[in-house]
Amino acid sequence: MAAVAFIGMGVMGAPMAGHLVAAGHDVTVYNRTRAKAEAWAQAHGGAVAASPAQAAEGKDVVLACVGNDADLERVTLGSDGAFAAMREGAVFVDHTTVSAAIARRLAGEGEARGLLVVDAPVSGGQAGAEKGALSIMCGGSGAAMAAAEPVMQAYAARIVHVGGPGAGQTTKMVNQIAIAGVLQGLSEALRFAQAADLDLDKVFEAVSGGAAQSWQMVNRWQSMSEDRFDFGFAIDWMRKDLGLALDEAKRNGAVLPVVALVDQFYSEVQKMGGARQDTSALVRRLPK
Repeated sequence: MAAVAFIGMGVMGAPMAGHLVAAGHDVTVYNRTRAKAEAWAQAHGGAVAASPAQAAEGKDVVLACVGNDADLERVTLGSDGAFAAMREGAVFVDHTTVSAAIARRLAGEGEARGLLVVDAPVSGGQAGAEKGALSIMCGGSGAAMAAAEPVMQAYAARIVHVGGPGAGQTTKMVNQIAIAGVLQGLSEALRFAQAADLDLDKVFEAVSGGAAQSWQMVNRWQSMSEDRFDFGFAIDWMRKDLGLALDEAKRNGAVLPVVALVDQFYSEVQKMGGARQDTSALVRRLPK
């Protein structure tokens, strides 16, 4: 078993770190708001560190799941960041959804310090983290993946090594691009069925087994029809992710007209008070 540090005790990081304890790893946690880290330790055991550097010192693997590029830079390369404290040959795994640019930067910084670095954003949301059934898309060297994968298995249903540094983050962008288009289509389909005065349960039965079927349809059709939007992955976070995809598209030349449009639709839902509702609240901007 490994000596592990986990940085970030949010709705994703806390359960992921809990699975590491359950798998037998020796876990130290850090969170910017110390009370969250202490609450986690009270529930799971393990130690609480006063800084990312203190958490990372002497560890075999350091994992992070924080908020954005700036947060990630602070906990890795800041004055009390993890990288300066990590021993040569240790592994850093980032589960935050961030830009591919910072993922590549951290890989380069890590290589210069003798560290192995994996960018490993996740899909599956809070429920997936709590169940230990996340899908993880990874970028980094083969050596980094070989060292990181046994630890990630504690909370993963699927781990895929996509390519070199940044490939995990760009794959997560692919994931969010696909979801955005599906949710817009599902929103329009639901509102159309309501306007046609159809029995929504029967419509679902009729179409969910064919070519129109999707994870979003199976899991969100009923809740969207009942105006329930409390399923974890907030519109604020989705807009962050879509912004990352749009920025990366400017760099690589991809054309994302649907993403740009849906991103604007989400901004309308934010203005309607839906910033912290889940992504299926996209349907709110369409009249019943």
